[in-house]
Amino acid sequence: MLCVKQRHRLRVGLRILAAACVLSGAVELSARPQPETAAKVECASVASKILGNSVSYCVALPPGYEASGNKRYPTFYFLHGLFEDERSWLDRGGEQIWESLTAQGDLTNFIVILPSGGRTFYVNSQDGRERYEDFFIQELVPEIDRKYRTLARASERGIGGVSMGGYGALHLAMRHPDVFGSASAHSAALVPKFPDPLPTEGRWGFYARVLQEPFGSPLNESYFEANNPLTLAEHPERFAHLAIYFDCGDHDRYGFNQGAELLDQILSQKNFPHTFAIRPGGHGWDYLHDYLHFSLEFESKLFSQAEKASLTTH
Repeated sequence: MLCVKQRHRLRVGLRILAAACVLSGAVELSARPQPETAAKVECASVASKILGNSVSYCVALPPGYEASGNKRYPTFYFLHGLFEDERSWLDRGGEQIWESLTAQGDLTNFIVILPSGGRTFYVNSQDGRERYEDFFIQELVPEIDRKYRTLARASERGIGGVSMGGYGALHLAMRHPDVFGSASAHSAALVPKFPDPLPTEGRWGFYARVLQEPFGSPLNESYFEANNPLTLAEHPERFAHLAIYFDCGDHDRYGFNQGAELLDQILSQKNFPHTFAIRPGGHGWDYLHDYLHFSLEFESKLFSQAEKASLTTH
């Protein structure tokens, strides 16, 4: 039988052992890398003097943004397609793809900007009533740079999109290479020259109807041509340092693969470096679920290169 002193020493020893185990577990726990804060999405609007109304947008902030103090991030503007809005990226799976690739370390951290573009094709309308391009460049981009911790330079600001948004991304980047250093497009609504007379039915009839709002009613073909990325591509000296990626499905229901192949041909004839692919698939988000990662990885690689270049010059 243990005496009183022995029992006391045993209790003290057990308490010390238990404390040591707890401390060991705490040290082990604190030594494990803690996961970054999850990505965050917030939506708001910007009051536009140019348009005379407010424009909605959403912003996807990368993991750790709120906890990273004064750190600044590259920005990627992603433009939605026709009949979509600023929430399509969130509702159709774009957000999950971006978050998953970021969590896996396949993407550098960057902010994604998702503006509402209506049916504007992201250009100034022919009648002057809807100056969306002016709003985008003169009001939206500066507002984002004021509100968020962005790297406000072209080399770390990219733009991409799907369908109408792909058209808009190429158009805006080609016309404003001082604002955007890169452009990426999936299934861009690239339409070669319209037939004369313009059919009222079928695919060409559909084009004519959806294009009337930004490009005139009846369709002003010369205004359309002046804004068409296929036309802008004829003068790559105007966007000499722009990095370009685009792809399209081989079964695109609107035939935009033909426009994509023509853009590739024009840029190749001009010896302008670019990345292009025709991939198995159709159009829209069914296509994007398989191939959105290509444009995200393209932009991420450029952002990483720009960051390294910036570090070497400072």
